[in-house]
Amino acid sequence: MPPFIDPKTLARIKDLPLAAKTIAEGFLHGLQTSIQRGVGIEFNQYRAYEVGDNLNRIDWKLFARSDRYFVRETERESEVDIWFLLDTSRSMLQSSQTKISHKSEEQNPEWNKLEYAKYLIASLSYLAQKQGDTFGYFSLSDDTQKDSFLPTGNGEKHWQKLLILLAQTKQGNFFPNLKFLQQRIERLRKPAIIFLISDFNQTNNEIVDFLSKLNGSLSEVSAIQLTSSDELEFNYSGTCRFKDLETKEEILVSASTTKKIYLKSYQDYQNNLDSKLNDINIGIERFNIDQPLDQALYSYLRRRHRVTK
Repeated sequence: MPPFIDPKTLARIKDLPLAAKTIAEGFLHGLQTSIQRGVGIEFNQYRAYEVGDNLNRIDWKLFARSDRYFVRETERESEVDIWFLLDTSRSMLQSSQTKISHKSEEQNPEWNKLEYAKYLIASLSYLAQKQGDTFGYFSLSDDTQKDSFLPTGNGEKHWQKLLILLAQTKQGNFFPNLKFLQQRIERLRKPAIIFLISDFNQTNNEIVDFLSKLNGSLSEVSAIQLTSSDELEFNYSGTCRFKDLETKEEILVSASTTKKIYLKSYQDYQNNLDSKLNDINIGIERFNIDQPLDQALYSYLRRRHRVTK
């Protein structure tokens, strides 16, 4: 098991490429015994060797048995794109419980769900470009002035373009409706592996409705929900004022009398969300932004690849 980076340490890293490479390379180091080490790619079939194929892909054990050259073919060779979709609604500004309280602003970095998501996408896309996958990105908010979009491409230069766009991505207001997203949905009609990173805070089922439009038979959709220790544990005391980041509505409550009601309501919401996604054949993974990102990524990708230690 590789050592993992504490969120406070990761939040201090201002160099996004460095952070992404550190996280991703740590994951690759932990999978040294794995045959396939990509984002979502699994072995598909063998085919006969053709001139120009990388010799490293020849299955030498199969050659010893058959005296013929075969290479391992994977799903990505069928031109399956990888898309990273980021919910940039204002609720994604929810801060981490892990606060670094020092005098200077530089020692008290912003660490919220939106920033966490940027590191996550940077790390996943680094893994994608390392194995030659094509990938693209766009943000999801109702504010066209803060829209971010990158068409699919591959290679390190394309990855650098994505990092620049991630750094420039700002929060909008709300998660957009389906009519607003229709143009985006059309870009995702071809076979793809689609990652949606969101807090899944929704008012009228808008996020699940959006995912239902993406979950075609030719695509694999992965829902990643970002949570925090504050909302999971509700470790507050005294009288607290809570503010809705999107509607700006405020409410004053007694923490001791509210905790039990809140935790029940929160769990009911999560169970309902799981059920709705299950109905459209989409699983959900949950990442706590107060826990090391590389640890969550390591565990998640190991599950995707069904790799054993």
